[in-house]
Amino acid sequence: MKISVFTLGCKVNESESASIRQGLLDVGFSVAEGLTFADIYVLNTCAVTAEAEKKSRQAVARIKKINPNAKIFVTGCASQKDANAFLEKEGVVYVGGTQRKDAIISAVKGLTEETILPRVEVQEESAFCDLPISRATRTRVDIKVQDGCNNFCAYCLIPYLRGRERSRSMESVKKEVLLLNAPEAVITGINVSAYQTERGGLTELLQALKDVPSRIRLGSLEVRVITHAFLQAAKELKNFAPHFHLSLQSGSNGVLKDMNRKYTTEEYKEKVELIRTYFPHAAITTDIIAGFPTETEERFNESFAFAKSVNFADIHAFPFSAREGTKAAQFADLPKRVKKERTERLLALAERTKRAFYEKNLGEIRQVIVEESDGKNSYGYTENYIRTQIPEPLPVGTYMVQLKEIEKDVCLGARLK
Repeated sequence: MKISVFTLGCKVNESESASIRQGLLDVGFSVAEGLTFADIYVLNTCAVTAEAEKKSRQAVARIKKINPNAKIFVTGCASQKDANAFLEKEGVVYVGGTQRKDAIISAVKGLTEETILPRVEVQEESAFCDLPISRATRTRVDIKVQDGCNNFCAYCLIPYLRGRERSRSMESVKKEVLLLNAPEAVITGINVSAYQTERGGLTELLQALKDVPSRIRLGSLEVRVITHAFLQAAKELKNFAPHFHLSLQSGSNGVLKDMNRKYTTEEYKEKVELIRTYFPHAAITTDIIAGFPTETEERFNESFAFAKSVNFADIHAFPFSAREGTKAAQFADLPKRVKKERTERLLALAERTKRAFYEKNLGEIRQVIVEESDGKNSYGYTENYIRTQIPEPLPVGTYMVQLKEIEKDVCLGARLK
């Protein structure tokens, strides 16, 4: 019997899906990934935006087109938000939420043993759920260390869907990193900066991973985690990727306050400068929401000017999307054309700042982990997250490469012999 796991959304979902696939493999199933023909599907959903939630619901119909007789198990944020939207769909035999995703493994096993599996409601628990350790052989693996969020930003539904913050033990995290032994391990979570156990927080976790051979990259970070101690712990890692995705959301202090983001642009800039004292060639990337309801033209101009002053390596800009149940949904929304125009201005800035960052690195020798080859060229990323093309076919692995020139959105590099 073949099972396929289809994932929508963030890296945390991808990490959880990899663990579910491994758990199903461990009990003897043939397991695939994505929308390929299977007898049973596990659908891991997303609800970070209204569009993501819509795509999650539509995925059931897409599965039924592939196999009208398929049995579908649903989990994730979209089903946590609205279980009935999936319970009512033909072919859906199980609906879980964001907690205890490991329950799907035993539920699938029970169904294949001809037991009657009732449709279930979403679960709500507070403890961190350790999922099976994936033995995936990908070049870059996502290591989930934390779940939940206590921030309650005005625009975000995730705290209501993922629950309160909870963290995985350092021993379990290190065990997975060592077992996978991938060229690169990305430390990820819903709010990685909130990682906290009896042994300490994210700084102490980095200290625990000090000697692992994998290159360690961090997921999205909050301003408050950037301290001297944290940066020193990162610097002492055997193989650290100096790429800091430091969440901004707006460069206007007025908008940040309305968003319930607990920092100012001055504090943010101070942390950026601190990072650059420890890692002069670090890639600092960010997210910015364009057109938050209280973002006047003056405030947007403040935000744009601040983003320009930081010299980001890249900016992920996207228009505000109201989510029912959040504080921001109570405000009057801005016209779509305004949000679109502001997003386009930020994306144009992102193109310029990204190219400037690439240009700054030309002539430098960087460590590149090759992830793929087309038979003529090989592609991978430097430690500071520059997409690199090497003009020769190479096996997956780590190479020292001199960055020579920029072509579109990649750097051309020459491998050092």
